[in-house]
Amino acid sequence: MSKRGSYAKGVAKREEILERALEVVAQHGYQGASVKEIAEAVSLSQAGLLHYFTSKEELFAEILRTRDTHDQAAFAEPESMVDPTAFRRSYLAVVQHNAQVLGLVHLFARMNVDAAAPEHPAHAYFRERGVGLRGMLSDIARTAWEGETGPAGMRPEQFAAIVQAVTDGLQAQWMLDPEIDMAGTIDALLAALIPGSAAPGDAD
Repeated sequence: MSKRGSYAKGVAKREEILERALEVVAQHGYQGASVKEIAEAVSLSQAGLLHYFTSKEELFAEILRTRDTHDQAAFAEPESMVDPTAFRRSYLAVVQHNAQVLGLVHLFARMNVDAAAPEHPAHAYFRERGVGLRGMLSDIARTAWEGETGPAGMRPEQFAAIVQAVTDGLQAQWMLDPEIDMAGTIDALLAALIPGSAAPGDAD
Protein backbone atom coordinates (compact mmCIF):
# COMPACT_ATOMS: atom_id res chain seq x y z
CA MET A 1 0.00 0.00 0.00
CA SER A 2 2.83 2.37 0.85
CA LYS A 3 4.36 1.81 -2.58
CA ARG A 4 1.03 2.56 -4.23
CA GLY A 5 0.59 5.64 -2.07
CA SER A 6 4.08 6.85 -2.91
CA TYR A 7 3.44 6.28 -6.63
CA ALA A 8 0.16 8.20 -6.48
CA LYS A 9 1.88 11.10 -4.73
CA GLY A 10 4.61 11.07 -7.37
CA VAL A 11 2.03 11.19 -10.18
CA ALA A 12 0.19 14.04 -8.46
CA LYS A 13 3.41 16.02 -7.97
CA ARG A 14 4.38 15.50 -11.60
CA GLU A 15 0.98 16.82 -12.69
CA GLU A 16 1.37 19.80 -10.36
CA ILE A 17 4.79 20.55 -11.85
CA LEU A 18 3.43 20.41 -15.41
CA GLU A 19 0.49 22.69 -14.61
CA ARG A 20 2.72 25.32 -13.01
CA ALA A 21 5.39 24.94 -15.69
CA LEU A 22 2.73 25.55 -18.33
CA GLU A 23 1.99 28.92 -16.73
CA VAL A 24 5.67 29.82 -16.38
CA VAL A 25 6.49 28.98 -20.01
CA ALA A 26 3.39 30.78 -21.30
CA GLN A 27 4.71 33.93 -19.60
CA HIS A 28 8.45 33.63 -20.18
CA GLY A 29 8.93 31.28 -23.14
CA TYR A 30 11.53 28.60 -23.78
CA GLN A 31 14.53 30.80 -23.08
CA GLY A 32 13.12 32.58 -20.05
CA ALA A 33 11.62 29.60 -18.23
CA SER A 34 14.63 28.03 -16.57
CA VAL A 35 14.56 24.80 -14.59
CA LYS A 36 15.36 26.95 -11.54
CA GLU A 37 12.32 29.16 -12.08
CA ILE A 38 9.98 26.21 -12.64
CA ALA A 39 11.38 24.43 -9.58
CA GLU A 40 10.80 27.50 -7.42
CA ALA A 41 7.21 27.72 -8.66
CA VAL A 42 6.50 24.25 -7.20
CA SER A 43 8.71 24.63 -4.10
CA LEU A 44 11.39 22.20 -5.24
CA SER A 45 15.12 22.36 -5.78
CA GLN A 46 16.38 21.93 -9.35
CA ALA A 47 17.58 18.44 -8.45
CA GLY A 48 14.20 17.69 -6.91
CA LEU A 49 12.40 18.84 -10.05
CA LEU A 50 14.56 16.68 -12.31
CA HIS A 51 13.77 13.69 -10.10
CA TYR A 52 10.46 13.63 -11.98
CA PHE A 53 11.95 14.17 -15.46
CA THR A 54 15.13 12.88 -17.05
CA SER A 55 16.08 16.27 -18.53
CA LYS A 56 14.92 19.81 -19.23
CA GLU A 57 14.01 18.70 -22.75
CA GLU A 58 11.77 15.90 -21.47
CA LEU A 59 10.12 18.35 -19.07
CA PHE A 60 9.37 20.74 -21.94
CA ALA A 61 8.02 17.92 -24.13
CA GLU A 62 5.63 16.97 -21.34
CA ILE A 63 4.62 20.62 -20.97
CA LEU A 64 3.58 20.57 -24.63
CA ARG A 65 1.61 17.36 -24.10
CA THR A 66 -0.17 19.06 -21.21
CA ARG A 67 -0.92 22.07 -23.40
CA ASP A 68 -2.45 19.79 -26.03
CA THR A 69 -4.67 18.18 -23.40
CA HIS A 70 -5.85 21.59 -22.19
CA ASP A 71 -6.55 22.79 -25.74
CA GLN A 72 -8.50 19.64 -26.51
CA ALA A 73 -10.67 20.11 -23.43
CA ALA A 74 -11.16 23.83 -23.96
CA PHE A 75 -11.72 24.12 -27.69
CA ALA A 76 -12.63 20.78 -29.28
CA GLU A 77 -16.35 20.54 -29.95
CA PRO A 78 -17.85 17.03 -29.66
CA GLU A 79 -18.63 17.01 -33.38
CA SER A 80 -15.25 18.40 -34.50
CA MET A 81 -13.86 14.96 -35.37
CA VAL A 82 -16.63 14.28 -37.88
CA ASP A 83 -18.23 17.60 -38.83
CA PRO A 84 -16.16 19.98 -41.02
CA THR A 85 -17.88 23.12 -39.70
CA ALA A 86 -17.31 22.15 -36.06
CA PHE A 87 -13.73 21.22 -36.91
CA ARG A 88 -13.12 24.59 -38.54
CA ARG A 89 -14.43 26.47 -35.50
CA SER A 90 -12.40 24.36 -33.07
CA TYR A 91 -9.19 24.57 -35.08
CA LEU A 92 -9.41 28.33 -35.43
CA ALA A 93 -10.19 28.69 -31.72
CA VAL A 94 -6.87 26.98 -30.91
CA VAL A 95 -5.01 29.22 -33.37
CA GLN A 96 -6.58 32.33 -31.83
CA HIS A 97 -5.68 31.12 -28.35
CA ASN A 98 -2.07 30.55 -29.43
CA ALA A 99 -1.82 34.25 -30.24
CA GLN A 100 -2.32 34.89 -26.51
CA VAL A 101 0.46 32.55 -25.32
CA LEU A 102 3.63 33.59 -27.12
CA GLY A 103 5.85 31.66 -24.73
CA LEU A 104 4.22 28.34 -25.56
CA VAL A 105 4.28 29.05 -29.29
CA HIS A 106 7.98 29.84 -29.03
CA LEU A 107 8.61 26.63 -27.09
CA PHE A 108 6.74 24.57 -29.68
CA ALA A 109 8.52 26.17 -32.63
CA ARG A 110 11.97 25.79 -31.07
CA MET A 111 11.49 22.18 -29.99
CA ASN A 112 9.82 21.25 -33.27
CA VAL A 113 13.14 21.92 -34.98
CA ASP A 114 15.38 20.43 -32.29
CA ALA A 115 13.25 17.26 -32.05
CA ALA A 116 14.00 16.30 -35.65
CA ALA A 117 16.96 14.40 -34.22
CA PRO A 118 15.75 10.86 -33.34
CA GLU A 119 17.63 10.91 -30.05
CA HIS A 120 15.94 14.10 -28.83
CA PRO A 121 13.61 13.54 -25.83
CA ALA A 122 10.75 15.28 -27.67
CA HIS A 123 11.16 13.33 -30.93
CA ALA A 124 8.45 10.78 -30.11
CA TYR A 125 6.03 13.50 -29.00
CA PHE A 126 6.30 15.45 -32.25
CA ARG A 127 6.08 12.32 -34.42
CA GLU A 128 3.01 11.05 -32.57
CA ARG A 129 1.39 14.48 -32.60
CA GLY A 130 2.04 14.90 -36.32
CA VAL A 131 0.65 11.49 -37.23
CA GLY A 132 -2.46 12.07 -35.11
CA LEU A 133 -3.07 15.57 -36.46
CA ARG A 134 -2.63 14.56 -40.10
CA GLY A 135 -4.89 11.56 -39.58
CA MET A 136 -7.62 13.78 -38.17
CA LEU A 137 -7.22 16.34 -40.95
CA SER A 138 -7.36 13.60 -43.60
CA ASP A 139 -10.58 12.25 -42.12
CA ILE A 140 -12.13 15.72 -42.06
CA ALA A 141 -11.20 16.21 -45.71
CA ARG A 142 -12.81 12.89 -46.71
CA THR A 143 -15.98 13.84 -44.86
CA ALA A 144 -16.12 17.33 -46.39
CA TRP A 145 -15.35 16.08 -49.89
CA GLU A 146 -17.43 12.91 -49.55
CA GLY A 147 -14.57 10.95 -51.01
CA GLU A 148 -10.85 10.83 -51.72
CA THR A 149 -10.60 13.83 -54.04
CA GLY A 150 -10.90 17.53 -53.25
CA PRO A 151 -10.26 20.82 -55.09
CA ALA A 152 -7.92 20.44 -58.06
CA GLY A 153 -7.67 16.69 -57.41
CA MET A 154 -6.13 17.13 -53.96
CA ARG A 155 -5.88 14.00 -51.82
CA PRO A 156 -6.84 14.00 -48.10
CA GLU A 157 -3.23 13.30 -47.09
CA GLN A 158 -2.06 16.31 -49.10
CA PHE A 159 -4.71 18.50 -47.47
CA ALA A 160 -3.49 17.36 -44.06
CA ALA A 161 0.15 18.07 -44.81
CA ILE A 162 -0.66 21.52 -46.24
CA VAL A 163 -2.77 22.61 -43.26
CA GLN A 164 -0.15 21.42 -40.77
CA ALA A 165 2.67 23.11 -42.70
CA VAL A 166 0.77 26.39 -43.02
CA THR A 167 -0.13 26.40 -39.32
CA ASP A 168 3.45 25.75 -38.18
CA GLY A 169 4.87 28.18 -40.73
CA LEU A 170 2.48 30.97 -39.79
CA GLN A 171 3.43 30.59 -36.14
CA ALA A 172 7.08 31.12 -37.06
CA GLN A 173 6.18 34.20 -39.14
CA TRP A 174 3.93 35.55 -36.37
CA MET A 175 6.74 35.36 -33.81
CA LEU A 176 8.72 37.72 -36.05
CA ASP A 177 5.75 39.90 -36.98
CA PRO A 178 2.78 39.83 -34.55
CA GLU A 179 0.72 41.82 -37.05
CA ILE A 180 0.25 38.65 -39.11
CA ASP A 181 -3.30 37.34 -38.78
CA MET A 182 -2.76 33.63 -38.18
CA ALA A 183 -6.42 32.74 -37.65
CA GLY A 184 -7.66 34.79 -40.59
CA THR A 185 -5.11 33.29 -42.95
CA ILE A 186 -5.84 29.72 -41.89
CA ASP A 187 -9.58 30.41 -42.08
CA ALA A 188 -9.16 31.54 -45.69
CA LEU A 189 -7.20 28.37 -46.48
CA LEU A 190 -9.82 26.11 -44.90
CA ALA A 191 -12.61 27.96 -46.69
CA ALA A 192 -10.86 27.32 -50.01
CA LEU A 193 -10.05 23.65 -49.37
CA ILE A 194 -13.20 22.51 -47.57
CA PRO A 195 -15.96 24.56 -49.22
CA GLY A 196 -19.25 24.53 -47.38
CA SER A 197 -17.69 24.05 -43.94
CA ALA A 198 -19.03 27.47 -42.92
CA ALA A 199 -20.32 30.63 -44.52
CA PRO A 200 -17.78 33.44 -45.03
CA GLY A 201 -17.17 35.23 -41.74
CA ASP A 202 -18.80 32.57 -39.55
CA ALA A 203 -15.45 31.52 -38.08
CA ASP A 204 -14.39 35.06 -37.12
